[in-house]
Amino acid sequence: MELGAKTMAEDLGRNEASQPLLTPYKMGHFNLSHRVVLAPLTRMRSYDFVPQPQHAALYYSQRTSTGGFLVSEATGISDTAHGYPHTPGIWTEEQTEAWKPIVKAVHDKGGVFFCQLWHTGRVSDHCLQPIGQAPISSTDKKIKAEANIDGSLASQFPTPRRLSTSEISNVVKDFRLAARNAMEAGFDGVEIHGANGYLVDQFLKDQVNDRSDDYGGSLENRCGFALEVVQAVVDEIGADRVGIRLSPFADYNDCGDSDPQGLGVYMAESLNKYGILYCHVIEPRMVQELERSDEVRTSLVPMRKAFNGTFMVAGGYDEGDGNEVVRSGGADLVAFGRLFLANPDLPRRFELNAELNKYDRSTFYTPDPVVGYTDYPFMDSSH
Repeated sequence: MELGAKTMAEDLGRNEASQPLLTPYKMGHFNLSHRVVLAPLTRMRSYDFVPQPQHAALYYSQRTSTGGFLVSEATGISDTAHGYPHTPGIWTEEQTEAWKPIVKAVHDKGGVFFCQLWHTGRVSDHCLQPIGQAPISSTDKKIKAEANIDGSLASQFPTPRRLSTSEISNVVKDFRLAARNAMEAGFDGVEIHGANGYLVDQFLKDQVNDRSDDYGGSLENRCGFALEVVQAVVDEIGADRVGIRLSPFADYNDCGDSDPQGLGVYMAESLNKYGILYCHVIEPRMVQELERSDEVRTSLVPMRKAFNGTFMVAGGYDEGDGNEVVRSGGADLVAFGRLFLANPDLPRRFELNAELNKYDRSTFYTPDPVVGYTDYPFMDSSH
């Protein structure tokens, strides 16, 4: 018996050493069984900005494992928040009610589910705004032509309307009310979307924020809006249920910064004052192009050291990269997007070193409620 017990312990030790992604992790009061996180993925299957319970419940439950952590697709906080068709919201009673069976489906399988709160700011169009008005932003500068989320060329983004100082508090309030609705829908917490060139990021980055008031100019001023949102959401639902997503090194949606390292570290240190649960950071797009060079990978280390809570990373990771960043202490959790989209049983496939399904980029953003959404196969039952 002693020899058998020793062998089992050695096997467990080898597994933990070779697959750190599959080791348990305690995130605040949430006991996670592994560190493979479903990243927030826009899927454009929420018609008229209302999530579709029948299909979305299946999609999210397929990707749920006991003790697994999932972040919802980006979810609009108000009727001015959307930049793409068929994306979900959570500012109305109808939307909140529609989320309830979806959240329940995840909880029924033992998952932990956070709602990502989103405002696209200037990454929008008149046709997606109330009464055809201009999208709001930190600035009145247009986005330069670049690819839309669905791959089409976005060469005609409209000129946004710069928010007045007095209007900013109303947007902060929208985040707060959306967080309240997320709790009403049953979510375990929320993730504030402060990345990818959307509204919060438009305030953070000095290549977009050209304000001369209290929300522009200095690094401290530019971070003020983001931190006011954090404060409001923390006050509403508690710091232990709040995360934030940031992308200081990226220039998505024509939104870059002259000192991304300084911005990232300042935000990480400032977030500690609120005691939020986690910080989720996206590595720059160049990571994939440079085959994850050491120089690029270490760019997040100062933020990791500065932030006191759970640190999650995303950005084209595969199983090997994910295991390495956890093993090295570079992150506590790793968010997977396209791989998890195409492999609903991704943690299990990692565990068994099983072949992965290939994703079909052409169906990422189609409105079909099944194709490219809930039809990716699980492993053969023999596994």
